[in-house]
Amino acid sequence: MSASTTANLRHDWSLAEVKALFVQPFNDLLFQAQTVHRAHFDANRVQVSTLLSIKTGACPEDCKYCPQSGHYNTGLEKEKLLEVQKVLEEAARAKAIGSTRFCMGAAWKHPSAKDMPYVLEMVKGVKAMGLETCMTLGRLDQEQTEALAQAGLDYYNHNLDTSPEFYGSIITTRTYSERLQTLAYVRDSGMKICSGGILGMGESLDDRANLLIQLANLPEHPESVPINMLVKVAGTPLENAEDVDPFDFIRMLAVARILMPTSHVRLSAGREAMNEQMQALAFFAGANSIFYGDKLLTTANPQADKDMQLFARLGIQPEAREEHADEVHQAAIEQALVEQKSSEQFYNAAV
Repeated sequence: MSASTTANLRHDWSLAEVKALFVQPFNDLLFQAQTVHRAHFDANRVQVSTLLSIKTGACPEDCKYCPQSGHYNTGLEKEKLLEVQKVLEEAARAKAIGSTRFCMGAAWKHPSAKDMPYVLEMVKGVKAMGLETCMTLGRLDQEQTEALAQAGLDYYNHNLDTSPEFYGSIITTRTYSERLQTLAYVRDSGMKICSGGILGMGESLDDRANLLIQLANLPEHPESVPINMLVKVAGTPLENAEDVDPFDFIRMLAVARILMPTSHVRLSAGREAMNEQMQALAFFAGANSIFYGDKLLTTANPQADKDMQLFARLGIQPEAREEHADEVHQAAIEQALVEQKSSEQFYNAAV
């Protein structure tokens, strides 16, 4: 991204301005979003990621939307942290079906000291395969953030979920300021930020606008902005939440695109319930990233072959992997390759 492009990005959006975008005629909003999108991206390319749950269930957080919370009985089978080799096998499968980014999620409030070495090995191993890496592990302290950056992690996902004003109605076990602090640590470490939110939790238009304002008014825009539609899971407090109007969801994507022109806006959770026409509108509104595969952590996702069939019908191609010149990340790749080779030599000698 050029210095001139960066200089043109705004970080001072007001609530009145953003609400004015939301309420303008639908066709006008989509035209504006598509115009912004084409100024910064190939309109017929979509970035493809795969998400794997590396540790499932028994999370101490009380997020009312989440089936992994230990506060609710959703029938979810708890799993310990996956072995590193299992994660690498799943990453290889993801790459084989066309993903360029491999995202790993753990149901933690924050990673423990005993688990961090395994997490770092996962990052190094996936990175060595030529995939972009992303993790979501909960709250991070500065030391953990720097360790992940040194291991070569490209993106850290830490969603704000909703507006500061509505947040307390959804989560009480972690503060909004803690989420913002983790994002600040991630940015200071040199990693990229993946942060977005969820629609359908009972929030107002002001809440949707204020969520986007929080993201767009950060000192640097998140490189990836996932927009999720609530997946209602029996046993969670939001299992009977009112459905999101499809046009309202598309409006959210379009406004996100206008506010954050150079960010990848990800059509994320809830895509299983969207028909092809709604997904096509989402891409037109400026969404240019999806999760690809059968499952998003613990909820269903359209199968990969269905996605590729839709891409073919729309004339969309998967986006090629971004090549990073960052010296820290390049060094991490080289180090991971050395370590992987040493491990293979040790294994071969042992057998």
